Amino acid sequence: MTLRIERSTRQRFTVFTLSGRMEAAQVLQLKKLFERDYRHIILDLRDVRLADRDAVRFLRGCEADGMRLENCPAYVREWMDREKD
Repeated sequence: MTLRIERSTRQRFTVFTLSGRMEAAQVLQLKKLFERDYRHIILDLRDVRLADRDAVRFLRGCEADGMRLENCPAYVREWMDREKD
């Protein structure tokens, strides 16, 4: 299973809907997309099934930079909170 990325717009936001497994390789891909289309970004994580440590750290950084995370799976949110300590 790989990560599927769908891009859409909602008002003034660019929404990236992520589905599948999120790992370091996909983090690099997302960073490139953000560089090319950096506006107000929402990451919809409803269908993220697995995430590795690099992905969790990346998501923490995204949130710290002002991106909004929607539908974040509970285990990812808990892991992000633990990484703060």
